Amino acid sequence: MVLKIIKHVLSVSETLEPLYANSYAAAKQLVAQHDDFFAAVVDLNLPDAPDGEVVDLMLGKHLPTIVLTGNINEQRRELLLEKGIVDYVVKEGKFSYVYVTKILNRLIKNQLIKVLVVDDSAAARKFAKNLLQAHLFKVYEAADGVAAIKTILAQPDIRVLLTDYHMPNMDGFELVRNLRVKYEKSELIVIGVSSEGNGALSARFIKNGASDFLKKPYNHEEFYCRLTHNVEMLELLETVRDLAYRDELTGVHNRKYFFERGAELYRQSTITDGPLAVATLNLDGMDEISTYHGLEASDQALVCFAQLLAAAFKRFVFARVGVNEFLVLMSGLDNERAVAFVDKVRQMVLQEVFDVGTERTRLSFSAGVSNTKGDSLDEMLACAKSCLMRAYDAGGDLVMGDD
Repeated sequence: MVLKIIKHVLSVSETLEPLYANSYAAAKQLVAQHDDFFAAVVDLNLPDAPDGEVVDLMLGKHLPTIVLTGNINEQRRELLLEKGIVDYVVKEGKFSYVYVTKILNRLIKNQLIKVLVVDDSAAARKFAKNLLQAHLFKVYEAADGVAAIKTILAQPDIRVLLTDYHMPNMDGFELVRNLRVKYEKSELIVIGVSSEGNGALSARFIKNGASDFLKKPYNHEEFYCRLTHNVEMLELLETVRDLAYRDELTGVHNRKYFFERGAELYRQSTITDGPLAVATLNLDGMDEISTYHGLEASDQALVCFAQLLAAAFKRFVFARVGVNEFLVLMSGLDNERAVAFVDKVRQMVLQEVFDVGTERTRLSFSAGVSNTKGDSLDEMLACAKSCLMRAYDAGGDLVMGDD
């Protein structure tokens, strides 16, 4: 019955490809035949392994293991957690099995999340590291605040930091204060940790910019619940932020994203005096498409066109900023190389056939490319638009650069 429910729940998943076994012997055979399992979901009591032997089998294969059980007591709970399972789930209804899929999907996401553990105690770092690795986080270590900052500078995509309070060179409070100068709470989760039990310490951590606080020695489940809650909140904020940076029709980045990211790249290029090119691209013939095929067809053409350009310019800052207007900011390219690259994309687009209404047709674009920095990004764009006008004066379907 349990296996039947799990099959039903997992059948709707697009990311999970489960294999099933109804006994310890069958499970043992499966793991012997396949060495690429991602995780294991096991019943604690199987007919041919009533004492949880299947848990040891899966952990022995270094598989993240989720345990299903009909009931749990404190002794059994402690034993399972000490063995290093991901979690246990009491079989109390359909939601229990839905929760299993949630854990599995969380494990998939965790593989991409970097966590830095900061503690002057090697034993404390190892304990936290083992807990994190059981949930497939990528873990880094630092013995004090100074080493932590060096690690974050070397690994700027670290998303979570666990820090002790008492450390040499730089304590946890100072570390959090320094990090919050550069990283908002929406960019970096900081969880303070200490064996000191007074409430004032946790309050000071949070007032200094920590996202949360844990008291040592912390409970396995509290650790995972707090961590997961903070990570999911960060992911939610990132989703909202990404939506704010996306064009509703095409799904590519929008004007807001271009000018925020572009301002930073422009500033960097003025400091380093490195080459920076901006291109303005217009899809040709939009009025004709709308007139002869209708607005729905023109939207369809825009979506296909925008996604093709987004793929072509994926290493640069690309955005839709008008009905048929797109901008690209290209760091590291002088005008000759930038014009050549944009023209290569133009020729690629000409080879594609697009569905426009009930017909299939080819699309083209005209572009202006400028490396004239002037005093602002807006001045660069004005120069690029002048180049675009020259392209249209010459008949369109062309890329023009600086004179």
